[in-house]
Amino acid sequence: MSMKSLLIISRQPPSQHAAREALDVALAAAAFDVPVGLLFMDDGVLQLRQGQDAPAIGLKSLAANLQALPVFGVEDIMVCDHSLAERGMRAQPLLLPVRRVDASEIAVLLEHYQRIITL
Repeated sequence: MSMKSLLIISRQPPSQHAAREALDVALAAAAFDVPVGLLFMDDGVLQLRQGQDAPAIGLKSLAANLQALPVFGVEDIMVCDHSLAERGMRAQPLLLPVRRVDASEIAVLLEHYQRIITL
């Protein structure tokens, strides 16, 4: 029986619970050797901004979870270039190495992965 690949699309800012849930799903799936890709879009790209002060707003930082992704085997980490541009983040360094993708590449991703979860 072959493993089904999984693409997780994270669209929520770091202040939303869905942002942490997307990372938790990615880490859990990877722990079971499921091929996982993670795509940050819309406000989800804000999770990748450096220098966030999550405790200042009463939240736990996502930085450790983000940096653990490659350790757990989640190496296909992508970010929507258009979403970065809309939020003025195109030139900013991000928390971890990601592959920037445009709309046509996203369409190919949606065909490539067998299962897709959007959070």
